[in-house]
Amino acid sequence: MQVIAAVAEFERDLLIERTQSGILRAKATGKRFGKPPALNADEREAVVKRLDAGASIAEIAHEFKTTRQTIMRVNEAALKQQPGKG
Repeated sequence: MQVIAAVAEFERDLLIERTQSGILRAKATGKRFGKPPALNADEREAVVKRLDAGASIAEIAHEFKTTRQTIMRVNEAALKQQPGKG
């Protein structure tokens, strides 16, 4: 029984190794993982402009059909990029 367990463990290690190498290869070729972003770069710029113009977060979220949290995250990222504002 120990021999079978050892072979199974070895196979499991090989599987993990192959998976990791596949992921690294995909990342090296530019493949993106995970859920796509809710807003593209142009939409993010438009959100920042609307925030600067004084629009409310809820208004902008409704306009762009996304959540308030997404708008707040875009705003926070924009503030970090602007020296002296964050």
